[in-house]
Amino acid sequence: MTIRNLDKMFAPRSVALIGASLREKSVGNVLLKNLTGAGFKGSISAVNPRGGSFGAVEFVRDAADLAAAPDLAVIATPPDTIPGLVDELGRLGTRAAVVITAGFGELGAEGRALQARMLEAAKPTLMRIVGPNCLGVMVPGVGLNASFAHLTPVAGDVAFVSQSGAVVTAMLDWATTRGIGFSHIVSLGGMSDVDFGDMLDYLAQDPGTRSILLYVEQIRDARKFMSAGRRAARLKPVMVIKAGRHAAAAKAAASHTGALAGSDAVYEAAFQRAGMLRVEGIEDLFDAVETLSTRPERKPLAGDRLGILTNGGGVGVLATDFLLDEGGHLAEIAPATIVALDAVLPRTWSHGNPVDIIGDAPAERYAAAIGALVADPNTDAILVMNCPTAVVDNVAAARTVVEAAAKTSKPVFTSWLGDQGAREARQVFLDAKLPTYETPDQAIHAFMLQIRYQQRQRLLMEIPPAGPAWPDRDLVKARTIIDTVLSEGREWLNEAEAKELIAAYGFPIVETRIVRNVDEAVRVASELGFPTALKIFSRDITHKTDVGGVALELENADAVRAAAEAMLVKVGKAAPNARIDGFTVQRMASKPSAFELILGIVDDATFGPVILFGQGGTAVEVIRDKAMALPPLNRVLAEDLIRRTRISKLLEGYRGRPPADFDAIAGTLMALGDLAADLPEVCELDINPLWADQSGVIALDARVRVRQARSQGTERFAIRPYPSDLEGVLQDRRGRTYPMRPIKPEDAPLIDDALEHTDPEDLRMRFLSPLRKLPRQLASRLTQIDYDREMAFVVFTDNTRASVAAVGRLSEDPDRERSEYAILVRTDFHGVGLGYALMLHLIAYARQRGVGEIFGHVLRENSHMLDLCEHLGFTRASVPGEPNLVEMRLPLRNPK
Repeated sequence: MTIRNLDKMFAPRSVALIGASLREKSVGNVLLKNLTGAGFKGSISAVNPRGGSFGAVEFVRDAADLAAAPDLAVIATPPDTIPGLVDELGRLGTRAAVVITAGFGELGAEGRALQARMLEAAKPTLMRIVGPNCLGVMVPGVGLNASFAHLTPVAGDVAFVSQSGAVVTAMLDWATTRGIGFSHIVSLGGMSDVDFGDMLDYLAQDPGTRSILLYVEQIRDARKFMSAGRRAARLKPVMVIKAGRHAAAAKAAASHTGALAGSDAVYEAAFQRAGMLRVEGIEDLFDAVETLSTRPERKPLAGDRLGILTNGGGVGVLATDFLLDEGGHLAEIAPATIVALDAVLPRTWSHGNPVDIIGDAPAERYAAAIGALVADPNTDAILVMNCPTAVVDNVAAARTVVEAAAKTSKPVFTSWLGDQGAREARQVFLDAKLPTYETPDQAIHAFMLQIRYQQRQRLLMEIPPAGPAWPDRDLVKARTIIDTVLSEGREWLNEAEAKELIAAYGFPIVETRIVRNVDEAVRVASELGFPTALKIFSRDITHKTDVGGVALELENADAVRAAAEAMLVKVGKAAPNARIDGFTVQRMASKPSAFELILGIVDDATFGPVILFGQGGTAVEVIRDKAMALPPLNRVLAEDLIRRTRISKLLEGYRGRPPADFDAIAGTLMALGDLAADLPEVCELDINPLWADQSGVIALDARVRVRQARSQGTERFAIRPYPSDLEGVLQDRRGRTYPMRPIKPEDAPLIDDALEHTDPEDLRMRFLSPLRKLPRQLASRLTQIDYDREMAFVVFTDNTRASVAAVGRLSEDPDRERSEYAILVRTDFHGVGLGYALMLHLIAYARQRGVGEIFGHVLRENSHMLDLCEHLGFTRASVPGEPNLVEMRLPLRNPK
């Protein structure tokens, strides 16, 4: 369940408070005052076993005595009464409840059992529950304050969803003093039913919500969260603060990657993939609220080149430091702009960026300087600062900045320093919805938040190019290795098996042989050639270097013998209980300019498989240069993962050291995504080091841990990967077959080509308006789909798959109640029954998914599509407000 009945929760026509109280300062009393004092226009009723009244609200003694079933029930009664009340209210007709009461899942097994009874009572009537143990919900736009918060917020367009009631009240207090309003404030509490995924789905489609803020402690349904989050982030800003960043920091693990399971880094990877912008603390979240609430839609940031305008040189330098520390760029002002500034500023101005217009700058000087700076071609945004002086009216200067900002398309940020003397000026900015901050570092941080947000949006909308050529994986070989290890009751692959496994996925490896004793080590080393690398071989040792189990650069047979004998002694002392099975021998690889990298997979309990990339080698835990990403990966996502590490700058080459092969590195990351999808038994994998230079990559060592699969294939993925099992063929009525598969992000050029081969009138029938080429954002939206909620099938003209004949699409609502279809057949493929066959395929797919009904909007003049639909059993319905459209509907579930 996702958004079902949430309209009753957030837009109710009637509310009942179960547990109302006349005792001052009690939760039931505060709830009653908030419900009746927020301006709610619907009916309000209250239940108290003693009876009584509050204003115009007469109490009834039992929920059964309510005159009518309320849309929303707010429950603040003892925990053991809740399941019975939920059952009773559900049978009356109530479809949403906010359970304020604590004493459920947070109390252990007994509380969890009580919570399960509550949910079981809600299930027959599909009643939705926020809570338990929550502050409540607030929807200022409809006058609803169903909470025991100390304030009622003003209406606005920012939604705030939090697991913590304390964070909600702090946010309320802060926002109220700044005049920031909210569309929704929701305290999820114990999150027994309604969770973050549900709220993201609901708020994404809410026209009154322009941006969404989340305070997250944990995610329970990763796939729902990711699907809802990606959908919402495509439509409006989603910003998140995650508590518990260091909760798993001390967890011990046998592999470097395994140590990251359950860590904050995995959540960071999830937020990154979903297009959400993460902030680090409460203050950051407050800054995010201010930035979003004053963010004009018409002023997106074109880049991170900031122009700084100030009347104080010192704060200009400080702002520059903050900017560079955050990774931004100080704009290099164009020579023509310098000339323009020379004409309006005193001779003593700074003649560069920051633009110091001197401490005695009046409002007119601010106006002239801003006018020149906004015209600068090298400047993407402007930060205007003011230090208080006795000779300048800083409020007049603020009004001038507001007037100048209204005339430019470039974003303008402000920071009027000081306390009491700056309050009136800051209010001028707040009234004009112009971002303003008390200190330069806050202003810079807010600027960079917007930069990072827009970067994630661009990544979310990116159309990846076709991936690099990479050897086809040998799935049979890989499966044989895994099955053999599990059948022998082992948890870890030995070194040779691990290398053979990754080689099956295209990783170049160094030939490695296993030997049983010192004499064999000497003989094999002589056969392979010198110099030699010798490592201890033990099923009980994973980090061989830590116990003295690695010897490198052995130049001859005597050196191998000496190293092997010494190694047995050292390992015996360091790991006396380890079973020694022999040695591994390999010839030393030579790549003098190679970079040492680490790649890995960890199976996270919440988000499933996660891929790691970073700087490798023996000091990997000291350097701590890593980033993580959720699979599946394509080229764009793989390169983004690489560039989120510090070593990525070195990989570009420096001081004569050639750049590494980014294609090869990205290919290995994409191959790891394939491995994670194919082999659910792999729960940890380290490749360290992976050498990378200008000629490619080579894996020198690998560790792989396996266990019996907990679920099949990609079911455990937080993002459903490309469903290759849906590839097939489609047959027209002449018997001709066409290759068909689900759409991929790189199909955008093929779709454009299909549009070029389609008559304008046919395009108008499909898109309901003339269209010759997809706008880039629409192309991204139509080709980079969430396979868990959408499906688009591409039908190719022939086996070359070089051009597209038809595309059929289904878009489900979050509850799978309805799915909207759309079909486009290239004009030169009309008349052969291809559209009919594709429609049958869409219907079969939707039915297999359990969708209740498919529908489509069709122009009344599109007789071909109307006839086709009616032949297949669709019925017609009008579209409100659209007289030229018909909605064609086909129920797929059998009536109950």
